[in-house]
Parts: sequence; structure tokens; C-alpha cells
Amino acid sequence: MIDRSGDGRLEGRVALVTGAARGQGRSHALALAGLGATVVALDVPAAMSSIRYPLASSDDLKETCALVTAAGGACVPVEADVRDAAAVDAVVRTAVADLGSLDVLVANAGIVSPPAKLWETTDTMWAELVGTNLTGVFHCLRAAVKPMRELGFGRIVVTSSMGGRMGLPDISAYSATKWGVIGMAKSLALEVAKEGVTVNVVCPCTVDTPMAMPAGRIPDEAIVARATRVNPIPEPWLEAEDVTRAVVHLVTDPGVLSGVVMEIGLGSSARLH
Repeated sequence: MIDRSGDGRLEGRVALVTGAARGQGRSHALALAGLGATVVALDVPAAMSSIRYPLASSDDLKETCALVTAAGGACVPVEADVRDAAAVDAVVRTAVADLGSLDVLVANAGIVSPPAKLWETTDTMWAELVGTNLTGVFHCLRAAVKPMRELGFGRIVVTSSMGGRMGLPDISAYSATKWGVIGMAKSLALEVAKEGVTVNVVCPCTVDTPMAMPAGRIPDEAIVARATRVNPIPEPWLEAEDVTRAVVHLVTDPGVLSGVVMEIGLGSSARLH
């Protein structure tokens, strides 16, 4: 039976957020901790040769946890790469052993490679994108769903992209990974529908984070104007908190939403079939 009596709080819950060192992941971690969850903040991947922007660092991850603590929340920083299945499994086992459960997973870790036509995409670019954005999510879902099924409760949210709802020129490999996680999440949602575990997806358009807006790079007026014209709602991009509101909605749902793909696209959903 669905328990609809909750107040949207997460006291006593344990939430694993990947890609938590900055950007959307940091915003999600702060919000979930603010609702009472103990947050396991995972980030700091190994180096990737195809990525042209700085990846998250140990200092970034420490700052996330410091912000959570300063706001009165509880945060456990964990340095791990979602491409490493054994490391992800160990994080989940440790969380359950030390904290008592794993109730929430926000599979947010992701990367984007430099723009390239499909025929210009190298094997390394493909492998790093698929390894992080698709296989990494698979590792997290596989590890987290076992203790959730045993508990009879779980809330999983996967970060895809509006690039998982449409084609995107010059980043076809990235788009492929983001389409892929939607299929995986929907399939898992059906597999665990009778076990108290929900699996949903958020699809943001461009978000003002270090991945999209590397530190020190200030978009000029022409870029801002062009980005604004692309979106039906005349804003150039989202803030991380815009995505967090959707994540919180899905995580605190009593259990009637599963297999949902929530598009946060500044109105661009109106153009999709």
C-alpha cells in the first residue's frame, strides 16, 4: 500500500548523490540535507583525456559537505568514480553498514565532451562519455536497488538531459548516453514497481554549472542573446536550483510517480511530440 501520510521530510533517510562536488549535484545535496536526509556525497572522478574543462576536485567535494554542515545537515564525502563498479558497490555497502540504509539515489554524475560531428568523435571520447553517463549510472542503479528492495522503499532519480529527448548536432555521443539512461530508468521502474521503489528521470536543458560554464569563462552578450532566443521561455539557461526543485518533488513523492521523465527545458518540451 502507498503511504500518503508523509510531510515531504526525509528525516532518518540516507541519500546518495553522485556528481555532488559542485553544480547540480551540490544543489541537490544541500536540498536533501535540508529536508533531513544524511547525504553521502560522491564525486572526484579519475582524469579523462577528452574533457576540456576542469573536473571536480577533492576541495570541491569538501566544500559541498562544508556547506551542508554549515546549514545544519549531515554529509559524508566519498571520492569515487562511477565508472568503477567495485568502488560504487563499496560506497553503497558502507553507507548501509554505517548509516543503516540507503533510501534515495540521485544518479547525477555526468560529463560532456567538446563539440564534434559524429564522424569526428574519437573512441576515447565515446568511451569516456558512455563510461560515465551510461555505464556509471548503471553501476549506481544496480548497487543501490538491492538494499532498497530489501527495505521495501527507495526513491531513485536519474539525471538525463533535454539532449535525451531530441537530437543535438555536434554532441551526438553525449545525446546517445542521455537517451540511454531514460530507457534504463524506465525499465528498472517497471522491474521494481511492486517493491516500493520508484525510478524517475529529470531532463534539464543547459544549466549554469562548471560543466556548461567553466570557471572564468563569462559568456558574452551575443552568446546570452542567442541562448535566450533558442528557448520559448526567454531565459538563456537554468540555475541548478531549478533542477533541484524537480528532484525534490520526485524524491518526496509518496510513491505514485515512477517511470516519469520530467523535462525542465524552458518551454522547449512544447516542441516535442
